[in-house]
Amino acid sequence: MIVRFTGLGLGAATLTTVAAASGNTNADVLTASLDVSSFMADPVTPRSILIKDKDDMKVKMEMLIMKIQADFCRALENEEDPSKKFIVDRWTRAEGGGGVTCVIQNGKTFEKAGVNVSVVHGILPVDAVRQMKARGKELIGKELPFFAAGISSVIHPSNPHVPTIHFNYRYFEVTQENGEKMWWFGGGTDLTPYYLVEEDVRHFHSTLKKACDSHDAGYYAKFKKWCDEYFLISHRNECRGVGGIFFDDFEMHSQEDCFKFVKSCAEAVIPSYVPLVKKHRNNPYTSAERDWQLLRRGRYVEFNLVYDRGTKFGLYTPGARIESILMSLPVYAKWEYMHSPSDGTPEAKLTEILKNPKEWI
Repeated sequence: MIVRFTGLGLGAATLTTVAAASGNTNADVLTASLDVSSFMADPVTPRSILIKDKDDMKVKMEMLIMKIQADFCRALENEEDPSKKFIVDRWTRAEGGGGVTCVIQNGKTFEKAGVNVSVVHGILPVDAVRQMKARGKELIGKELPFFAAGISSVIHPSNPHVPTIHFNYRYFEVTQENGEKMWWFGGGTDLTPYYLVEEDVRHFHSTLKKACDSHDAGYYAKFKKWCDEYFLISHRNECRGVGGIFFDDFEMHSQEDCFKFVKSCAEAVIPSYVPLVKKHRNNPYTSAERDWQLLRRGRYVEFNLVYDRGTKFGLYTPGARIESILMSLPVYAKWEYMHSPSDGTPEAKLTEILKNPKEWI
């Protein structure tokens, strides 16, 4: 079942109850602590389970990503034409779980802005197990019960001087045939500009580094390097953008410590990106600059369809919702045969950085 909403202020999406006349009960206190009236839609998990299992990591992750989605969508709407609001598409999955997909399309500031939350569970098929084993996860069994919750967003701006951003933060649990439960977090945030403004890139990386440093002084350098290596379009021998942070199979500390780190990274998205939107959304641009933007988007499409693990996992998952999985693709992109920017141009300057990643801070 798919329920569609437009705009904001979904007051019905709340778990807050009215206290009984005789006074608050423990159930009232628990319910009030799970108020979701600011979310874009009701959470996927039934409210009775959210209340009962409020300390379970599955619930904590779902509540976090629903909040991050709402905060980011509203921050983006503040930069858009007031008449243009996110379409909110709450969907369910027959095999278990569902999600909330929020999209703006053909806006003044954002040609396409998508922020997707998914909370799914069921049985992990053989192909998906292979995808995980290829990343070093040795799982016992051919078909395994799993839970996955994550937020994924890609913003394709209208103006070529506003960069694209991608972020994704996720949590997995898998139960093996022997009953052992495995869990891990993953995610990251990266920037894909069409024109290189080094001040902007330094701001972006500095914001992410601050989030990393609050947990471990070594995280930023480690995850920045991982990002440069992961978002590499191998067949082009160039990076997708100017990097950021990326990590996977993150389980080196307690579950709560890992969760707090992911929370800090997710909360860094707005301050890392929205100032760049404000700075450049009204910049004048030429038709040649627009063509370059479309060509670079073509490279973005190549990475997402050929290499991206999240895309592959989604497509291998039973009951895959294709619209939400491919939400990251732009409305418009372009390919030209043997295109190469002229030496000394801003386009060539960006291309050089994409082929030779550098340290920004």
